[in-house]
Parts: sequence; structure tokens; C-alpha cells
Amino acid sequence: MSRPQECLKQLMSGDETSGLYVLMLLSFFPLYYWCFTEESTEDDFEISFVCHRPDDLDILQEETEFSKKELQFLYRAFKNECPSGVVTEDVFKLIYSQFFPQGDSSIYAHYLFEAFDTNRNGCLSFKEFVAGLSLILRGSIYDRLNWAFHFYDLDKDGFITREEMMKIMKSIYVLMGKYVYPSIHNDTPKEHVENFFQKMDRNRDGVITIEEFMESCQKDANIMRSMRLFDSVF
Repeated sequence: MSRPQECLKQLMSGDETSGLYVLMLLSFFPLYYWCFTEESTEDDFEISFVCHRPDDLDILQEETEFSKKELQFLYRAFKNECPSGVVTEDVFKLIYSQFFPQGDSSIYAHYLFEAFDTNRNGCLSFKEFVAGLSLILRGSIYDRLNWAFHFYDLDKDGFITREEMMKIMKSIYVLMGKYVYPSIHNDTPKEHVENFFQKMDRNRDGVITIEEFMESCQKDANIMRSMRLFDSVF
């Protein structure tokens, strides 16, 4: 079992906040490994940089939390995998299918791609891709939670509904396949969603606002601890 699968198997057995842990882990593990695990030498960095330098690299360095060398490496991986200069949804689905071959990752990858595709044109430029990756891996706690909220808010109307949360939770279980622990039952995703709403929906109006989401997460020691793991690992 791969590192992402090991972590997710452990987290799926947690309390009602497990959905958030799983979300954040799923969002970065495959993309991180896709971009950062390719073996390379210092010469490779420089050669790739000369051949594939994006015009706004200096701007990206200012706008993201990546160093110049990291941006060079990211762009090299990006161009090697996507010579056209853009990432499509099919590429996202391929990345996740390679990391989670025991399940069907296509639905989750679709939701994640839409979260990265901020201008809604059906493809990701290097700038969009690296901006999203920087926010998830290196952003502040507020930035990461804000991103998570908008990921759950599938129709982008400013509220998280039970239906939206159910779609995300089902996509996570389907992605995990046989590695879901404890074994999934028909009511398991619904139970996670109900627990989530019990914790987050403070005024019991049936939807979760970004204010409720932020306040609940920031008061939850487990969620805050999981967010801070990014600071020490990446």
C-alpha cells in the first residue's frame, strides 16, 4: 500500500472531522508526488529552466510560497507531463488513478480539478496549477481552510449543503476502494455527513456558511493539528 493509502486508511477510522483530514491529504499527496519525486540533478534544473522558462516566473515566485528552484522543478515536471502547456481534467484523473488503482478516483479527481480551475475554462495553466498547489502545501491555516470550504461548496453559492457533502464523501469512499477502513456500509457516508453538520451548522439552518466552517475548524484541536502537519512536512 502506498503512503497516501496508508494515511487515508488510518484517517477514515477517525471521528466526525475525518472528512476534512481526508480532503486535505487527498488534495496534495498525488500532486506532490507527481511533481516532486522525479529524480533530477542540478544540471537538469538549469537545462529545463532554459528550455521551458515561463515568462512570469519572477511573478510566480512573489505570488506563491515556492522557491525559484522549486518553481523550476515544478515547471519541468509540468512540461514533461503536459507538453501542450496545460493540464486537463483527464490528466488529473490519470494521476489519481495511478495512486488509487483499487478504487474509482475519477469523481474525486473531477471535483478537485474544478477547485483548481479557477477561471472555469476546462484546463489549468502552469500559473493556476502552481498557485493552487502552493496554497494547499504552503498557505496559511486560513488559506487552507478557505480552499477546503470552496472545495466542498460544489455549486459555489457560498454554502455547503448536505447533498454537496454527501457527493464528496461518496467520492472519497469510492476512490479508496477496498482500502476503506472500517469497511463501508450503505449508511457510512451519510453518518459522516450528519456528524459534520452537527459540528459545523451552528444555527441549524441546514447549510454551512464559510463563517461557521472557519469558526468550527479553528476551535477544533484535531483539525488545527492536521493543518500544521503541512508546515513540518512540506
